[in-house]
Amino acid sequence: MGRGKKKVHPKTRTAAFKASEPSEVVEAPHSFIIHRGLSCPYITDLTLDFRRIMEPFTATNLREKKMNRIKDFVSLSSFFHVSHMGIFNKAATQLSFKVVRLPRGPSLTFKVHQFTLARDVISCSKKQMIDVDHFKHAPLVIMNNFSGDGKHLKLMATTFQNMFPSINLAQVSIDTIRRCVLFSYNTETKLVEMRHYSVQVVPVGLKKAVQKIVGGTVPNLGKCNEVVDFVTRDGYASESEAEDDEQSHVVLAQTLKSRGNLEDCKSSVKLHEIGPRLTMQLIKIEEGLLTGEVLYHDHVVKTEDEKETLRKLIEKKRKLKEQRKKQQTENRARNLKLKKEQNQTVKHEEGDGIASDADDDAQYYKDEVGEDPDEELFKNDNKSSRKRHKLPGGMKYKNKKPKLDKKPMKKSYKSK
Repeated sequence: MGRGKKKVHPKTRTAAFKASEPSEVVEAPHSFIIHRGLSCPYITDLTLDFRRIMEPFTATNLREKKMNRIKDFVSLSSFFHVSHMGIFNKAATQLSFKVVRLPRGPSLTFKVHQFTLARDVISCSKKQMIDVDHFKHAPLVIMNNFSGDGKHLKLMATTFQNMFPSINLAQVSIDTIRRCVLFSYNTETKLVEMRHYSVQVVPVGLKKAVQKIVGGTVPNLGKCNEVVDFVTRDGYASESEAEDDEQSHVVLAQTLKSRGNLEDCKSSVKLHEIGPRLTMQLIKIEEGLLTGEVLYHDHVVKTEDEKETLRKLIEKKRKLKEQRKKQQTENRARNLKLKKEQNQTVKHEEGDGIASDADDDAQYYKDEVGEDPDEELFKNDNKSSRKRHKLPGGMKYKNKKPKLDKKPMKKSYKSK
């Protein structure tokens, strides 16, 4: 059989793959969406739905196990250009959603009041508009009513925006904007509403029959003698199109791939909700990676003296951790050095013992024969003449085979 292909080390393959990636992919924010805490099938489905929102710059098929820790995902973030991590944590009383900026924070913790899965949203809509091609490009982010007093609002809005790649208005292709994500903040209830929509652009001012033909639908001409009869028998629009708001009408700056949407022509932009839905409330903001100083808390308000005490306590814990880590590193280096010296000492003693045995044999030969032996007669050879064999149980012997204990055979004599 011929030799198989040479295996490539994962690090080498990763480095080569990263070198071939375009700058647009490298600079775009990537994300990990995982769930922790108690197991629940609905939370698992919600995690998968949120990954669909973050596509294509997310780990859609990420496999997570209970044995995995947050630091495991953080250690892999640099290889995959991951900048944010979303964590759904299911507790006995509530569900929380944490957004972490990798690798050093800050960390935002939200309390999820309500959520609706994508399959439930799509099943409730009258006209289902979902296409796999819509998830090949990142969605457009829309922020509503985040202007207000408080630095936590600005930080929350900035975090949501930085989770998705930015759009260059001068170079963007309108045809790539197929989805949008809406974050709306309510100042009275302090709740954040998240919605996910699919964008559809329809030409305006065409008859219903013409729209079907332009859209690629094969018309039923069974009751018509000519195509003219099919075009002229219907009105200009259906009931749903008649209720279309004029504020949704726009003049296209570019020609789209969808039929009928030409440059400098009027079209209508329609949104179809594809889910999931989230209603959440900001609880706290931490400075580090899920640990550190609490910059904002919705329920607890502390004085400056209490904040200063907490800062000193956190700094003390940090220094103690660094000191402990340094001590562990020194102990590990010292133990490795001692082990190496012991191995060298054992090898040296074994060599001296073999040399002394050879000298004793040469002196014995000289005393008995009366002349010096040949140099090769008692040469130190660890592999051949002085080879040691191992016995079961840790016993050793030199140049001799083990003797097996054999019991003498009993002879039987028959009386004659």
